[in-house]
Amino acid sequence: MPMRLLRAPLTWIAVAVLVVGAATALYWFQPWKLVTDTEVHEELVAVPSGVPSVVPSTGSAGPSRPATQSPTPAGPVLLGGGEFVSHEHDTRGAARIVRTADGRHRLELVGLDTSNGPDLQVWLTDQPVRTGPSGWRVFDDGRHVALGPLKGNRGDQAYEIPAGTDLTGLTSVSIWCERFAVSFGAAALTTAD
Repeated sequence: MPMRLLRAPLTWIAVAVLVVGAATALYWFQPWKLVTDTEVHEELVAVPSGVPSVVPSTGSAGPSRPATQSPTPAGPVLLGGGEFVSHEHDTRGAARIVRTADGRHRLELVGLDTSNGPDLQVWLTDQPVRTGPSGWRVFDDGRHVALGPLKGNRGDQAYEIPAGTDLTGLTSVSIWCERFAVSFGAAALTTAD
């Protein structure tokens, strides 16, 4: 009986379907990423604390001279940041937007600790950060700027924000899983004083 079963074409079709199904599931879910970590330790910008982005003039203006403001500081400036909240997976750390001394903008993830997963991306978004399952799937509903694949699920890392990106209204950052359209974790970006 077992030999006759092995010779039947239906048996080989069933085996082929099982093999293709298993290979597809392994590719799609990548279960090994649940037990592996990728650590990144990039150098972050040293931002002086307490430096506003525009420093008002302290001098008094005479009647013939208008009041002026000091130019934007030459060094790096913290524009905003916030702490991550967990969504689909436990996520800790902080996100911050920094304007570098040469005028470029970058997003820095400080002490990130989240799960590894398939097709994780870093997004700046206009969506509010909500806790609980109601906040897991909102980040692709509005405007977002994709900054690239997540470099590692642990550690410090930086992402260049493309020149000309209008940061107005981009109030959050999400570690977004493209494959399953879900946020692993997100941080609200509060404007620095």
